[in-house]
Amino acid sequence: MDDKKKSKQINRRDLLTGGIRGAGLLGLGAAAGALGGRAAEGQMVWQLDPHKCISCGQCATYCVLDESAVKCVHTYAMCGYCNLCTGYYEPNAQELDTGAENQLCPTGALIRTFIEDPYYQYTVDEPLCIGCGKCVKGCNAFGNGSLYLQVCHDRCVNCNECSIAVACPAGAFKRVPAENPYMVKEVGHSK
Repeated sequence: MDDKKKSKQINRRDLLTGGIRGAGLLGLGAAAGALGGRAAEGQMVWQLDPHKCISCGQCATYCVLDESAVKCVHTYAMCGYCNLCTGYYEPNAQELDTGAENQLCPTGALIRTFIEDPYYQYTVDEPLCIGCGKCVKGCNAFGNGSLYLQVCHDRCVNCNECSIAVACPAGAFKRVPAENPYMVKEVGHSK
């Protein structure tokens, strides 16, 4: 029995060695946690620079998702609320009405609402938007550029190598900090 008691007894050396090992593991865990916190803090996400975008249509077809994570957004402060919106109407529209044959958007995602003569409000129905950029191209060509494309981060899976970014002929896709993921067009800001 004395031999069993001796084998179960912890001597001073074993206690110190075990304590040092435990403290080392605890320190390693704390360092890993701190580094992990920094990595999450510095996380980057994909975004589309609206000042570089040429509305080429690649966003609608190159996203890995069935429905593109890129959607049209509208800066209302920049909008002229025009009767003849070049982002809404086909360039050779027969009538200035909401008939599908007169609309530039292939899915009807841009909704026109009468405010008062001669003003109309244009709203993007996000679920219908496919990110084709046709309305953006029209708005930039003859309008004030209040319509533009952005990556919606509630949809984007943040691929390591974004397939839209690879296909983008203008190089408009870039990584931005996750804390500030949107690049908003502002009144008075030019290309």
